Amino acid sequence: MNNNRTKFGLVGKNISYSFSKKYFTEKFEKLNLKNYKYVNFDIPEIEEFPFLLYHREEEFRGLNVTIPYKQSIIKYLDDLSENAKAIGAVNTIKITHDNELIGYNTDIYGFINSIKPLLNIESKKALILGTGGASKAIAFSLKKMGIDFKFVSRSKSGNVLLYNELDEKILENHQIIINCTPVGTFPNINEKPQIPYSFITKNHIAFDLIYNPEETAFLKAAKKKGAKIKNGLEMLQLQAEKSWEIWNS
Repeated sequence: MNNNRTKFGLVGKNISYSFSKKYFTEKFEKLNLKNYKYVNFDIPEIEEFPFLLYHREEEFRGLNVTIPYKQSIIKYLDDLSENAKAIGAVNTIKITHDNELIGYNTDIYGFINSIKPLLNIESKKALILGTGGASKAIAFSLKKMGIDFKFVSRSKSGNVLLYNELDEKILENHQIIINCTPVGTFPNINEKPQIPYSFITKNHIAFDLIYNPEETAFLKAAKKKGAKIKNGLEMLQLQAEKSWEIWNS
């Protein structure tokens, strides 16, 4: 471990609400790491990223990356882990002794271990709402678990369903619905993805990557129909611990 590197941070846009800063600040306090600091880098454009570390690389050991930069940040990295390469999205960056930036994806670990307790033998197909960087990690995770899936988006491309194409048959055949969009995040807590909630049943699982609010409008609507629900908090905790493991390896 390089003890000179005591700084960490989160790169994203509109991230004042962020889970990561509070989580790691409390972790440093518990571990009595008094010199350690976690900061938010709230940037309007990814092009500002190189200037964050300019002449400061040696202070930093690791970064997390969130919406909307999980894909666009890759061009600034020196190398990628196998998983990050396969997914095409990064949420964790390790800064090596030689100041190389290596991209990883811990969303996979967090998601798989968070959703596993909800799954049953009928959980064979999923709908992934959204097509951004987070959705790519979810798709990769579902593949690893042997669960077929379809993406749902507002714009048509390739093998992607439109929201207005979702009907009773599609929902009956897809028992897992995962919201990978920011729709419903605080402060816009009354918003929810436009899916036909009337076709959700007790056989469904609704998983929202959002954790603030604790129960989004999407989860509330699914819960009313008897679905099992879960937010993204445990997933974030698990992936944060995996990030910490990577930074200290």
